[in-house]
Amino acid sequence: MSELQLLRRDDVLKKVGISKSTLYKLISTDGFPASIPVGGSVAWVESEIDAWIIARMEKRGQAA
Repeated sequence: MSELQLLRRDDVLKKVGISKSTLYKLISTDGFPASIPVGGSVAWVESEIDAWIIARMEKRGQAA
């Protein structure tokens, strides 16, 4: 099994290039991977974020 990497919110925002309010708007509409609780905070699985980015890139290609 491969090693899972977790990203904290600020790392997710930087990686995806969106604002905090946009992140939570996407989460509320099921348009973004769900966070997981980690030590009184939350984090995201990096591979899920990567898959979300790839899906958006593929969708962009279909729209052209």
